[in-house]
Amino acid sequence: MDTWDIRSLDVQPHQPQVLRSDDDARVIVIHLPAGESLQEHQVHEHAYLVVADGEVEIGLNGETKTAGVGSVAHWVPAERHEVKATTDARLVLILAPWPGPGHPSHREERNA
Repeated sequence: MDTWDIRSLDVQPHQPQVLRSDDDARVIVIHLPAGESLQEHQVHEHAYLVVADGEVEIGLNGETKTAGVGSVAHWVPAERHEVKATTDARLVLILAPWPGPGHPSHREERNA
């Protein structure tokens, strides 16, 4: 069993920390300072975002929602989204499966 106290981890801004990575999922902790954002992007996997501390605004297709401690958001693969911290925030990002279909690591396997 693995356990982590997300709020006490020494995670620096702009330096996400991978807590676990295997074929089923990748779990990442992100420290996002107030006013900063994970600019609009998409991933190849299902993305689950858990707000462990602070507050963020989650944007999708021009719609914005506020998410505080305990909030969970989900995006399907290739769904473009943005996350902006309204206060200093600690986020847990879960990508599953890892890596997802179309991820650049799959292209490397095909070229080998």
